[in-house]
Amino acid sequence: MSNSLPLRLVLASQSPARRKLLQAAGIEPDVLVSGVDESQVIAERAEDLCLDLARLKAQAVSDRLRSTPDERTLVLGCDSVLAFDGEILGKPADAADATRRWGRMRGRSGVLHTGHCLVDLVHESRAEAVASTVVHFADVTDEEIAAYVATGEPLAVAGAFTIDGLGGAFLAGIEGDPGTVVGLSLPLLRRLLRDLELSITDLWTKVAPGAQEVEHLG
Repeated sequence: MSNSLPLRLVLASQSPARRKLLQAAGIEPDVLVSGVDESQVIAERAEDLCLDLARLKAQAVSDRLRSTPDERTLVLGCDSVLAFDGEILGKPADAADATRRWGRMRGRSGVLHTGHCLVDLVHESRAEAVASTVVHFADVTDEEIAAYVATGEPLAVAGAFTIDGLGGAFLAGIEGDPGTVVGLSLPLLRRLLRDLELSITDLWTKVAPGAQEVEHLG
């Protein structure tokens, strides 16, 4: 696969974890926050909800951009929710809510779903899908829960936990792609790019081993 125009990836998310994940994979995205009111979107299935939100975020940002003849702009929207015990859990409402959740989740398992929607402004097309990963929570103590909630970290993330921060110590294991739990699955992004007749290598801008700069491969 090849691309005749330079590629620009716009991440429709304010999540520093998603941006960091892309940067570690050699992709330097622009960031434009969607401003979508997530509370207005309702769905019965976690998979549907996260994909609906990812689609809305990508479209909201796409509507604010204009395609240009000298570059091909892609917009990536993502959203994550936790399916646990028959409920769909996004970010907790407050510290008390996060504490209650952890009291229920410890020693048990849930499924973290992350919706991805990739919009191609030039060709007015899109590719979308959901990545899902089983998360096994450690049997943490009340004291550990209180200390974790006090840090504020669980209040800012879907399901009230992270895998790439303080919360990583409170997970017993996962079944699937850890990037899904972070909020962006690189293997799924690769497949979505292929659906748009692109390669993930077209987005590489990273520094080569030995700190030798490499040109943008797009």
